Amino acid sequence: MRNSIAESPHRRCALSAAAVSAVILLGAGASARAQGTVPVGAGVDEKLGAQAALNSVLADEDGQPITLRELVDKPTILTLNFFTCTGICSPQLNALATALNQVGLEPGRDFQVVTVSFDPGDTPAVAHDKRLSYLKLMKPEFPPQAWRFLTGSAKATKAVTDSVGFRFRAVASGFAHPGVAVVLTPRGIVSRYMYGVRFLPADLEMAIREAAAEQVRPTISRVLAFCYSYDPQSRSYVLSLTRLTGTAVLLFAAGFLVFLLKGRSLHNQEKASLSR
Repeated sequence: MRNSIAESPHRRCALSAAAVSAVILLGAGASARAQGTVPVGAGVDEKLGAQAALNSVLADEDGQPITLRELVDKPTILTLNFFTCTGICSPQLNALATALNQVGLEPGRDFQVVTVSFDPGDTPAVAHDKRLSYLKLMKPEFPPQAWRFLTGSAKATKAVTDSVGFRFRAVASGFAHPGVAVVLTPRGIVSRYMYGVRFLPADLEMAIREAAAEQVRPTISRVLAFCYSYDPQSRSYVLSLTRLTGTAVLLFAAGFLVFLLKGRSLHNQEKASLSR
């Protein structure tokens, strides 16, 4: 009887280890398939402290030439999107609008938003309509000039994306690109990167205040922001290998600790019974 009792923890541990290994292998396969849908070349090379390309000539919502230098005179949240995107662009801008409505700062005075399309096929007319749709999501006191939607030639917009380390690549469905907002100081210096498609109002407000003080801050939550990858085939988010592996390791460590404690307890019980 003692043998069967002593063996049960070992059997449970073996089964737990096998289950964890299976989870890791299955998750790795799923993640690899999802990551495989994103071509090499899309990502972010952080350029904290670098100067954004303020002199690139773009087009405003009315088709008039404009440069970022004419706009950037206060903390600026720069987003890089394309207006026919069916992936993360809309969720990112929607989340930004929601968070900005809760920031305790005055738009147009304390900060502004500039969205630049890197798709040369996007026109000022499309940008005009896109701007109107997002202004409807903002509070009434949000001034229209506080959120601009700009377009431009491939050369002009790429100068902007390259200056802040934003890398994208054309694919059959449009473009593969990261989800990130770049916070610029009033002088157009890259102050911070904010990854993902969700923004906390407190984080945004802090980033804006730091940019106003011309401060450059390292990215803290970059890994967390990349835990989920967008799968353009299924139009859904999938758990990446990074988080899955970390979770599996923690589970395995916890299971192993339980195994050791139970094994020690059974060993003590057996010693006590034999000493009687």
